[in-house]
Amino acid sequence: MRNPLSKTVQELAPSGIRRFFDVANTMDDVISLGVGEPDFDTPWHIREEGIYSLEQGRTFYTSNAGLAELKREISRYLKRRFQLPYTENEVLVTVGGSEAIDIAFRAMLDPGDEVIIPEPCFVSYFPCVKMAGGSPVRLALEEKDEFKLTKEKLMSVLTDKTKIVVLPFPNNPTGAIMTGEELRDIATIIRERDLFVVSDEIYSELSYQGDHVSIASLPGMAERTVVINGFSKSYAMTGWRLGYAAGPEEIIQQMIKVHQYVIMCAPTTSQYAAIEALRHGDEDVACMRESYDERRRFLVKELNDMGIPCFEPMGAFYVFPGIHRFGMTSEEFATSLLRQERVAVVPGSAFGECGEGYLRISYAYSIENLKLALGKIQNFIDTLL
Repeated sequence: MRNPLSKTVQELAPSGIRRFFDVANTMDDVISLGVGEPDFDTPWHIREEGIYSLEQGRTFYTSNAGLAELKREISRYLKRRFQLPYTENEVLVTVGGSEAIDIAFRAMLDPGDEVIIPEPCFVSYFPCVKMAGGSPVRLALEEKDEFKLTKEKLMSVLTDKTKIVVLPFPNNPTGAIMTGEELRDIATIIRERDLFVVSDEIYSELSYQGDHVSIASLPGMAERTVVINGFSKSYAMTGWRLGYAAGPEEIIQQMIKVHQYVIMCAPTTSQYAAIEALRHGDEDVACMRESYDERRRFLVKELNDMGIPCFEPMGAFYVFPGIHRFGMTSEEFATSLLRQERVAVVPGSAFGECGEGYLRISYAYSIENLKLALGKIQNFIDTLL
């Protein structure tokens, strides 16, 4: 029998996050600091709107691109929060931000087109580029630069085949952000080299150094940028599976074509709930952000005090402490911590080779859980010294 499997898919490595947590899920009494999911319930007024939509029998397909009312609210939200000019015709509602990433690459890439992927980063970019027929180019970011993308680093990997630069900020796993001034340097290169940007801004509302700045808000960049965002992180709506892409209409129309063949439309109930989130959810977002900020400052201080150096992340809800002094790989450290103390964190190597020597620890958990986990981490490192 001939091989029934795609060579491209066979060659993809499984997610380092999921592989690690498959082990954790077989164990009892594990304190997990690894999953990138808010510990808040979806705000009640948003859930009520979803329930009401079901009571009204709104269980039909929407248009492929999403409810017109939702697309208008997304357009208004992007303008008032981040000064982005996209109209409702330049918005596509997707099944989470992950689908938006996938179909953006499929709509934009031809075989051999290169995509610059700054790492450490979210695990989906590399495989999505490969499955779209593109050529992913890894670009290692460094702690000395606060894991930011610099113009010097970007210039070092550009070739005549480069087409897209991924901007994964605020960053998962490092918590790094890019300021407006730093983005201007990148935008200058993008325009000069006639490139495009896929800007993953799913953590845009979780910025602790003033409002998030999107590269698409800079002169000449809206027409070169596909902005990826969604409702999972900002509104604690992970299970609702709702995201969106905003970008030039010529790109969005081709993304809709892919979307209509493989998805049809995003969940209708989730779309009605999302309208409520955008209209009346600002206070919820602010409250959650304040809580995350408290946890962030607490966790960074405690890790540094116990001798696990951690630069201060200014976005998302992760810290990325270094464990180089212990003479273990990140996977060895995380596996031993899990088996000995029942605390689950993610090896930094899951986010790219340059993540080796670090751990991703999420603070999307209560202070009480963080304190309990930190005590166990202290017990573990005491055995190593």
